[in-house]
Amino acid sequence: MIKIRLLSDVTLSKFFSRDTGLKTLADNSYKAIDEGMYDADKYDYANHNVISLRKVILTCAHVPIISEIKFSSPSKGKILDQSKIIPKDLAIQMTNSGSIGISVLTQPYLFDGSIDNLASIRKSVNVPLLMKDIIVSEAQIDAARKIGADCILLIKAVFDKGFAEGSLEKFTDYANKKGLEVITEVHSEDEFKDVLKNKNKKQIIGINNRNLSTLEVDISVTIELLQKLDKQNNIIISESGISKSDEIKKLRSIGVDAFLVGTSIMESGNVFEKIKELCHA
Repeated sequence: MIKIRLLSDVTLSKFFSRDTGLKTLADNSYKAIDEGMYDADKYDYANHNVISLRKVILTCAHVPIISEIKFSSPSKGKILDQSKIIPKDLAIQMTNSGSIGISVLTQPYLFDGSIDNLASIRKSVNVPLLMKDIIVSEAQIDAARKIGADCILLIKAVFDKGFAEGSLEKFTDYANKKGLEVITEVHSEDEFKDVLKNKNKKQIIGINNRNLSTLEVDISVTIELLQKLDKQNNIIISESGISKSDEIKKLRSIGVDAFLVGTSIMESGNVFEKIKELCHA
């Protein structure tokens, strides 16, 4: 059993402006690209048979929990002592406790992520791996395929604000052609409405309860969006701020299909038991 040593709750807010939060995240991605942090030529999982997150969610016999491995966040600061954790061992424990997929932070700045972490996990588990990042360039999608990811996250607001090197549609098509599934992340009613206009395609839509510009989190974001709008045939994943079984029961009752849970699992002190609790909510 892996024991996690929590670090002091010192946030990175001094690096994160309320008014420029999302741009800060995007700029960090460009910086990481320029510094070669997405160079993945040493890995060769390009022939990895992609494991469908959609299929795993639809066939799951319990609450579909996607557990997230992250060592830091802009809102929390340092979450885990990275020197004490072997990512692949943590991923194995997560899957053994019922997680249907693993989300791995690969953004180095503010999140202490790495593509190397995901690549090491790929060798050890046979569940869908989500490359969780602020994707602004096709170079990051290329890296995702090489390190063995099955799915990537595309944040609609990043594209709407012009922070990426192309459109959301272009990046989605590019990822799909490489065999990767895409979670399209939204936060507002306008973003959700816009994504739902694509009625000819069954999508995986992540509703983020955290506003990436202000870092405020409220699960009522998911509740309000699903009460106002028909999700149609799309898969809905509720992200951020989920920590209790009662929250999961409420969200499932209004149509949420799966849950992306990170901080509450990491801070639980007992990853195995916390995931089991959430999976059987």
